[in-house]
Amino acid sequence: EDTLALRDIYFPQAKVSVLSNSTFIHKPEVFDALNKIDNNILKLDTIDTDYIRLTDRPTGHYDVRKIIEGMKAFKGNCIIQTMFLKGSYKGQDMDNTSDKFVLPWLEAVKEIAPRQVMIYTIDRETPDHDLEKATHEELDRIGKLIKDSGIPVSVSY
Repeated sequence: EDTLALRDIYFPQAKVSVLSNSTFIHKPEVFDALNKIDNNILKLDTIDTDYIRLTDRPTGHYDVRKIIEGMKAFKGNCIIQTMFLKGSYKGQDMDNTSDKFVLPWLEAVKEIAPRQVMIYTIDRETPDHDLEKATHEELDRIGKLIKDSGIPVSVSY
């Protein structure tokens, strides 16, 4: 609240954005704080728990269904951010640009009904030689699926 008050005094046109990995949005104080800012950006790279455990490596218990329910509680007052990669890691398929990953993720996004979706690929060299950036064409295809579902989308390469 102090940050927002100072912003309102000194830079009233500025927008406050916070990127969250979404694992604590079920906590009332986190939910309330994120609901007060201009752009609460919530990560949801896939709904496949095994993929999340391998790439994002959450600590403790991770329940994607609980996270989706927490995102739905924002009633559209959130932005979903998703990173798309291809290739493999430790012998496991990491291509979350395929329909196997994209279509269930898209259904979850529609269920959440965010005001916007931001999709991108890693903007630096991948951390493993078997991982690859998603191509412009793959991101554009996914972006079109989101747009066709009626949700505004931004695509970054």
